Amino acid sequence: MLQSISMNLEIAARQLEALGNPTRLQIYRTLVRAGFGGMSVGQVQESIGLAASTLSHHLKRLVDQGLVRQDRSGTTLICHAVYPVMNALIGYLADECC
Repeated sequence: MLQSISMNLEIAARQLEALGNPTRLQIYRTLVRAGFGGMSVGQVQESIGLAASTLSHHLKRLVDQGLVRQDRSGTTLICHAVYPVMNALIGYLADECC
């Protein structure tokens, strides 16, 4: 079931600011491409090639803006792109377009 996400200028600006960092955008695109199963933090780290502390910092920004969620599976932290939020941001940007 898809949920509707309310979007406004302030939320969109914060999300776009978070995605405006090249490293965070790379992380986010990696998670979007991973699909609904997501990726473990270790898999993201291996894919992107970042130090664990740097990756943690960037993931926190994405989580804080609602673009990414993290679920624990035993001792593994799984990261997921939050597709309804992504779709709301895209919709907000394209609203009343053309």
